[in-house]
Amino acid sequence: MQLDLNLLTALDALLEEGSVTGAAARLHVTAPAMSRSLGRIRKATGDQILVRAGRNMLPTPRALAMRAEVHALVQQAHRLLSARQELDLAALDRVFTVRWHDALTAACGTALTAAVHHQAPGTRLRLSAEPGTDTPELHRGEVDLESSSGRPALPDVRHRLVGRDRLVVAVRPGHPLAEGLLSPERYAAAEHLTVSRRGNLHDPVDDALTVHGLERRVVAAGPTTAFALQLALDTDLVVTLPDAVTRAARDRLGLITLPPPLQLPDVPLYLLWHQRYDDDRAHTWLRDLATETVQALFARPNA
Repeated sequence: MQLDLNLLTALDALLEEGSVTGAAARLHVTAPAMSRSLGRIRKATGDQILVRAGRNMLPTPRALAMRAEVHALVQQAHRLLSARQELDLAALDRVFTVRWHDALTAACGTALTAAVHHQAPGTRLRLSAEPGTDTPELHRGEVDLESSSGRPALPDVRHRLVGRDRLVVAVRPGHPLAEGLLSPERYAAAEHLTVSRRGNLHDPVDDALTVHGLERRVVAAGPTTAFALQLALDTDLVVTLPDAVTRAARDRLGLITLPPPLQLPDVPLYLLWHQRYDDDRAHTWLRDLATETVQALFARPNA
Protein backbone atom coordinates (compact mmCIF):
# COMPACT_ATOMS: atom_id res chain seq x y z
CA MET A 1 0.00 0.00 0.00
CA GLN A 2 1.29 3.45 -0.90
CA LEU A 3 1.35 5.73 2.14
CA ASP A 4 0.59 9.43 1.99
CA LEU A 5 3.10 11.01 4.37
CA ASN A 6 0.81 14.03 4.68
CA LEU A 7 -1.35 11.77 6.83
CA LEU A 8 1.37 11.91 9.51
CA THR A 9 0.81 15.65 9.85
CA ALA A 10 -2.93 15.16 10.02
CA LEU A 11 -2.52 12.35 12.58
CA ASP A 12 -0.26 14.50 14.72
CA ALA A 13 -2.80 17.35 14.68
CA LEU A 14 -5.68 15.00 15.50
CA LEU A 15 -3.84 13.47 18.44
CA GLU A 16 -2.74 16.88 19.73
CA GLU A 17 -6.13 18.55 19.37
CA GLY A 18 -8.36 15.56 20.19
CA SER A 19 -10.98 16.66 17.66
CA VAL A 20 -11.53 16.88 13.93
CA THR A 21 -12.55 20.55 14.15
CA GLY A 22 -9.49 21.55 16.18
CA ALA A 23 -7.11 19.63 13.91
CA ALA A 24 -8.69 21.25 10.83
CA ALA A 25 -8.26 24.74 12.29
CA ARG A 26 -4.66 23.97 13.20
CA LEU A 27 -3.76 22.85 9.68
CA HIS A 28 -5.93 25.49 7.95
CA VAL A 29 -8.16 22.97 6.17
CA THR A 30 -11.91 22.38 6.32
CA ALA A 31 -13.49 20.04 8.83
CA PRO A 32 -14.80 17.71 6.08
CA ALA A 33 -11.28 17.48 4.61
CA MET A 34 -9.86 16.57 8.02
CA SER A 35 -12.67 14.04 8.54
CA ARG A 36 -11.68 12.39 5.25
CA SER A 37 -8.03 12.32 6.40
CA LEU A 38 -9.10 10.62 9.62
CA GLY A 39 -10.95 8.02 7.56
CA ARG A 40 -7.82 7.32 5.52
CA ILE A 41 -5.72 7.10 8.70
CA ARG A 42 -8.17 4.58 10.18
CA LYS A 43 -7.98 2.51 7.01
CA ALA A 44 -4.16 2.64 6.91
CA THR A 45 -3.70 1.76 10.58
CA GLY A 46 -6.64 -0.56 11.09
CA ASP A 47 -7.53 1.40 14.23
CA GLN A 48 -10.24 3.94 15.08
CA ILE A 49 -7.59 6.39 16.44
CA LEU A 50 -10.26 8.71 17.88
CA VAL A 51 -13.64 7.50 19.16
CA ARG A 52 -16.70 9.50 20.14
CA ALA A 53 -17.37 9.93 23.87
CA GLY A 54 -20.31 12.29 24.30
CA ARG A 55 -19.29 15.64 22.83
CA ASN A 56 -15.62 14.77 22.88
CA MET A 57 -13.37 12.32 21.07
CA LEU A 58 -10.93 10.12 22.94
CA PRO A 59 -7.77 8.51 21.57
CA THR A 60 -7.65 4.73 21.40
CA PRO A 61 -4.92 2.83 23.28
CA ARG A 62 -2.97 2.46 20.05
CA ALA A 63 -3.28 6.19 19.35
CA LEU A 64 -1.93 6.96 22.82
CA ALA A 65 0.98 4.59 22.26
CA MET A 66 1.97 6.18 18.98
CA ARG A 67 1.31 9.86 19.84
CA ALA A 68 4.85 10.74 21.00
CA GLU A 69 6.51 8.93 18.10
CA VAL A 70 4.21 10.53 15.52
CA HIS A 71 4.89 13.99 16.93
CA ALA A 72 8.65 13.38 16.89
CA LEU A 73 8.52 12.19 13.27
CA VAL A 74 6.56 15.26 12.16
CA GLN A 75 8.95 17.62 13.95
CA GLN A 76 11.94 15.85 12.43
CA ALA A 77 10.41 16.14 8.96
CA HIS A 78 9.82 19.87 9.48
CA ARG A 79 13.45 20.35 10.52
CA LEU A 80 14.69 18.30 7.59
CA LEU A 81 12.60 20.07 4.97
CA SER A 82 12.72 23.59 6.36
CA ALA A 83 14.46 25.82 3.82
CA ARG A 84 15.45 28.38 6.44
CA GLN A 85 16.12 26.31 9.54
CA GLU A 86 18.21 28.10 12.13
CA LEU A 87 21.90 27.28 12.31
CA ASP A 88 23.12 26.56 15.83
CA LEU A 89 26.87 27.09 15.60
CA ALA A 90 27.41 26.11 19.23
CA ALA A 91 25.94 22.67 18.48
CA LEU A 92 27.40 22.24 14.98
CA ASP A 93 29.39 19.00 14.70
CA ARG A 94 30.97 18.83 11.26
CA VAL A 95 34.30 18.43 9.49
CA PHE A 96 35.08 20.90 6.68
CA THR A 97 37.89 20.36 4.19
CA VAL A 98 39.41 23.57 2.82
CA ARG A 99 41.92 23.24 -0.02
CA TRP A 100 43.78 26.48 -0.64
CA HIS A 101 46.96 27.58 -2.34
CA ASP A 102 49.86 27.23 0.11
CA ALA A 103 50.44 30.99 0.22
CA LEU A 104 46.79 31.66 1.06
CA THR A 105 46.82 28.97 3.75
CA ALA A 106 49.97 30.47 5.25
CA ALA A 107 48.47 33.97 5.18
CA CYS A 108 44.90 33.19 6.33
CA GLY A 109 44.84 29.66 7.69
CA THR A 110 45.52 30.66 11.27
CA ALA A 111 42.84 33.36 11.29
CA LEU A 112 40.27 31.07 9.66
CA THR A 113 41.00 28.20 12.04
CA ALA A 114 40.73 30.48 15.07
CA ALA A 115 37.46 32.03 13.85
CA VAL A 116 35.89 28.64 13.10
CA HIS A 117 36.90 27.26 16.50
CA HIS A 118 35.64 30.36 18.31
CA GLN A 119 32.24 30.44 16.61
CA ALA A 120 31.63 26.69 16.29
CA PRO A 121 33.79 24.80 18.83
CA GLY A 122 32.48 21.42 17.73
CA THR A 123 33.50 21.98 14.13
CA ARG A 124 36.80 20.65 12.82
CA LEU A 125 38.73 22.15 9.94
CA ARG A 126 40.92 20.13 7.61
CA LEU A 127 43.33 22.36 5.66
CA SER A 128 44.42 20.40 2.61
CA ALA A 129 47.26 21.09 0.17
CA GLU A 130 46.39 21.84 -3.41
CA PRO A 131 47.05 18.94 -5.79
CA GLY A 132 49.45 19.20 -8.70
CA THR A 133 46.73 18.23 -11.17
CA ASP A 134 43.00 18.74 -11.39
CA THR A 135 41.05 16.29 -9.24
CA PRO A 136 37.34 15.55 -8.81
CA GLU A 137 37.27 15.89 -5.01
CA LEU A 138 35.19 19.08 -5.18
CA HIS A 139 32.55 17.25 -7.21
CA ARG A 140 32.56 14.22 -4.93
CA GLY A 141 32.08 16.37 -1.83
CA GLU A 142 35.51 15.48 -0.41
CA VAL A 143 36.54 19.16 -0.54
CA ASP A 144 34.16 21.83 0.75
CA LEU A 145 35.97 25.01 -0.28
CA GLU A 146 38.79 25.59 -2.73
CA SER A 147 40.86 28.55 -3.90
CA SER A 148 41.72 29.35 -7.50
CA SER A 149 43.12 32.14 -9.61
CA GLY A 150 40.64 31.35 -12.37
CA ARG A 151 36.92 30.78 -12.74
CA PRO A 152 35.79 27.15 -12.82
CA ALA A 153 35.08 25.63 -16.21
CA LEU A 154 32.29 23.34 -15.01
CA PRO A 155 28.80 24.82 -14.48
CA ASP A 156 28.11 22.85 -11.29
CA VAL A 157 31.02 24.53 -9.48
CA ARG A 158 30.14 27.89 -7.95
CA HIS A 159 32.67 30.69 -7.55
CA ARG A 160 33.06 33.94 -5.65
CA LEU A 161 35.65 36.61 -6.40
CA VAL A 162 37.09 37.62 -3.00
CA GLY A 163 39.94 39.87 -4.10
CA ARG A 164 42.58 40.85 -6.63
CA ASP A 165 46.23 40.80 -5.71
CA ARG A 166 48.99 42.81 -7.35
CA LEU A 167 52.32 41.27 -8.27
CA VAL A 168 55.53 42.41 -6.57
CA VAL A 169 59.21 41.53 -6.91
CA ALA A 170 61.02 39.95 -3.96
CA VAL A 171 64.82 39.76 -3.61
CA ARG A 172 67.31 39.18 -0.82
CA PRO A 173 68.79 42.12 1.12
CA GLY A 174 71.80 43.45 -0.76
CA HIS A 175 70.58 42.15 -4.11
CA PRO A 176 71.88 44.23 -7.06
CA LEU A 177 68.30 44.99 -8.20
CA ALA A 178 67.60 46.70 -4.86
CA GLU A 179 70.07 49.47 -5.76
CA GLY A 180 69.23 52.17 -8.29
CA LEU A 181 66.36 52.38 -10.74
CA LEU A 182 64.76 49.07 -11.60
CA SER A 183 64.17 49.24 -15.32
CA PRO A 184 62.43 46.56 -17.41
CA GLU A 185 65.80 45.73 -18.96
CA ARG A 186 67.54 45.19 -15.58
CA TYR A 187 64.61 43.17 -14.37
CA ALA A 188 64.60 40.93 -17.45
CA ALA A 189 68.38 40.42 -17.30
CA ALA A 190 68.25 38.96 -13.78
CA GLU A 191 67.86 35.25 -13.10
CA HIS A 192 64.33 34.35 -12.09
CA LEU A 193 62.35 31.77 -10.16
CA THR A 194 58.71 30.80 -10.72
CA VAL A 195 56.24 29.28 -8.28
CA SER A 196 54.44 26.33 -9.85
CA ARG A 197 53.16 23.05 -8.47
CA ARG A 198 53.57 21.60 -11.95
CA GLY A 199 57.07 22.96 -12.42
CA ASN A 200 56.15 25.48 -15.12
CA LEU A 201 59.03 27.76 -16.11
CA HIS A 202 56.69 30.19 -17.88
CA ASP A 203 53.97 32.38 -16.40
CA PRO A 204 52.10 35.64 -17.26
CA VAL A 205 55.19 37.71 -16.39
CA ASP A 206 56.87 36.32 -19.50
CA ASP A 207 53.91 37.37 -21.64
CA ALA A 208 54.13 40.92 -20.27
CA LEU A 209 57.86 41.07 -21.01
CA THR A 210 57.31 39.84 -24.56
CA VAL A 211 55.09 42.88 -25.23
CA HIS A 212 58.14 45.04 -24.42
CA GLY A 213 60.39 42.92 -26.62
CA LEU A 214 62.14 41.43 -23.57
CA GLU A 215 62.78 37.91 -22.38
CA ARG A 216 63.86 36.74 -18.94
CA ARG A 217 65.80 33.65 -17.92
CA VAL A 218 63.93 31.40 -15.50
CA VAL A 219 66.42 29.03 -13.91
CA ALA A 220 64.15 27.23 -11.43
CA ALA A 221 60.53 26.51 -10.53
CA GLY A 222 59.59 26.10 -6.88
CA PRO A 223 56.62 23.91 -5.86
CA THR A 224 55.47 26.19 -3.03
CA THR A 225 55.63 29.86 -2.16
CA ALA A 226 57.51 29.11 1.06
CA PHE A 227 60.25 27.27 -0.87
CA ALA A 228 60.48 30.02 -3.50
CA LEU A 229 60.84 32.76 -0.88
CA GLN A 230 63.53 30.84 0.97
CA LEU A 231 65.41 30.26 -2.29
CA ALA A 232 65.18 33.97 -3.11
CA LEU A 233 66.63 34.74 0.32
CA ASP A 234 69.55 32.34 -0.11
CA THR A 235 70.45 33.18 -3.73
CA ASP A 236 70.34 36.00 -6.27
CA LEU A 237 67.21 34.56 -7.85
CA VAL A 238 64.31 36.98 -8.30
CA VAL A 239 60.75 35.87 -7.57
CA THR A 240 57.64 37.74 -8.71
CA LEU A 241 54.53 36.79 -6.79
CA PRO A 242 51.25 38.12 -5.34
CA ASP A 243 51.67 40.81 -2.70
CA ALA A 244 48.93 40.43 -0.06
CA VAL A 245 49.09 36.66 0.38
CA THR A 246 52.90 36.64 0.70
CA ARG A 247 53.47 39.87 2.63
CA ALA A 248 53.74 38.32 6.11
CA ALA A 249 56.09 35.58 4.85
CA ARG A 250 58.33 38.10 3.07
CA ASP A 251 58.49 40.27 6.17
CA ARG A 252 59.43 37.32 8.38
CA LEU A 253 62.31 36.44 6.06
CA GLY A 254 63.43 40.05 5.71
CA LEU A 255 63.15 40.05 1.92
CA ILE A 256 63.19 43.30 -0.03
CA THR A 257 59.99 44.07 -1.94
CA LEU A 258 60.17 46.07 -5.16
CA PRO A 259 57.42 47.26 -7.48
CA PRO A 260 57.64 45.62 -10.91
CA PRO A 261 59.11 47.91 -13.59
CA LEU A 262 56.31 47.13 -16.06
CA GLN A 263 52.57 46.69 -16.04
CA LEU A 264 51.67 43.21 -14.84
CA PRO A 265 48.15 41.74 -14.61
CA ASP A 266 46.52 41.47 -11.21
CA VAL A 267 45.93 37.98 -9.83
CA PRO A 268 42.26 37.29 -9.08
CA LEU A 269 41.41 35.08 -6.13
CA TYR A 270 38.26 32.96 -6.23
CA LEU A 271 36.66 30.66 -3.69
CA LEU A 272 35.04 27.59 -5.27
CA TRP A 273 32.44 25.13 -4.00
CA HIS A 274 30.04 22.61 -5.49
CA GLN A 275 26.46 23.68 -6.11
CA ARG A 276 25.18 20.96 -3.74
CA TYR A 277 26.17 23.31 -0.91
CA ASP A 278 24.28 26.37 -2.18
CA ASP A 279 21.48 25.99 0.38
CA ASP A 280 23.56 24.36 3.11
CA ARG A 281 23.49 26.93 5.92
CA ALA A 282 26.57 25.54 7.66
CA HIS A 283 28.51 25.70 4.41
CA THR A 284 27.19 29.20 3.75
CA TRP A 285 28.52 30.22 7.16
CA LEU A 286 31.93 28.70 6.35
CA ARG A 287 32.33 30.37 2.97
CA ASP A 288 31.14 33.73 4.33
CA LEU A 289 33.64 33.44 7.19
CA ALA A 290 36.39 32.47 4.73
CA THR A 291 35.49 35.44 2.53
CA GLU A 292 35.72 37.84 5.47
CA THR A 293 39.07 36.37 6.49
CA VAL A 294 40.59 36.68 3.03
CA GLN A 295 39.19 40.14 2.38
CA ALA A 296 40.67 41.34 5.67
CA LEU A 297 44.04 40.33 4.25
CA PHE A 298 43.48 42.48 1.16
CA ALA A 299 42.26 45.38 3.28
CA ARG A 300 45.56 45.69 5.14
CA PRO A 301 47.77 48.58 3.99
CA ASN A 302 50.75 47.71 1.85
CA ALA A 303 53.99 47.31 3.69
